[in-house]
Amino acid sequence: MMALVLLTQVALPLALLPWPFLLPAGTSGWGGLVVSGILLCFGVWFAARAVAGKTLSPVEMFDIANPFGPGHFLVGHGGSNTLLNSHLKTLVASVERFRPWHRQSCAVDFFGLGRWGLRARGRRRADPRPMRSSAIFHAEVRAPCAGVVVAAEGGMPDFDVPNEDTVNRMGNHLILRCGNAEIVLAHMRQGSIPLSPGDAVALGDRLGEVGNSGASAEPHLHIHAQRTAPERAPPISGAPLALRIDGWFLVRGNLLDRVSG
Repeated sequence: MMALVLLTQVALPLALLPWPFLLPAGTSGWGGLVVSGILLCFGVWFAARAVAGKTLSPVEMFDIANPFGPGHFLVGHGGSNTLLNSHLKTLVASVERFRPWHRQSCAVDFFGLGRWGLRARGRRRADPRPMRSSAIFHAEVRAPCAGVVVAAEGGMPDFDVPNEDTVNRMGNHLILRCGNAEIVLAHMRQGSIPLSPGDAVALGDRLGEVGNSGASAEPHLHIHAQRTAPERAPPISGAPLALRIDGWFLVRGNLLDRVSG
């Protein structure tokens, strides 16, 4: 019965349409049709890639807690393909210039959202200049796992947009060793980190604040996980791990909130 209804209400009216008169006339008409078809194909391809990027990363997962204090935070880069997470391009170890950054390939970048849903505080448009108008600047960073501080740097300057430090790319940062993994938190605010290597931290302890130090296009928190770096190796030289935060594999456009506490 359902098939009969579809046949009479959909298929039959379509069959009765004057199809020859719906075809484009002239070169310009056919050109427009071809361009429309190409754009449709691109749209379908990007949509398929976006959906595919929400599947779990092929890299081993590591679970951590929410790394923020109270606030509303937007995932700017995150997911399992380069359309949603540009960090993943450095996962290709065969490209020589990517090798020093291979371990941060599954990083997640967070921006803050103000009360009006913009990345800037108040009603201002989403323009992070000056940096202090950014909703995430000064946001509290907390320990997403219990562990020991492996590395800490807190004396580098914060830059106003569009300036950045392309040499000391992580800027002010912390590396926490939590079990057999290390959590790297980068681009923190100058002078906000109260910890030193060897300090023990409990889950939820205050680590510092989000800033705009290092190679940061605008204030944000970069966080990634890696296996413990080999002895005497550079600090971010352990094998990359994908992150699951509060039980969620976060992708670009997701929100992470902490109302209080």
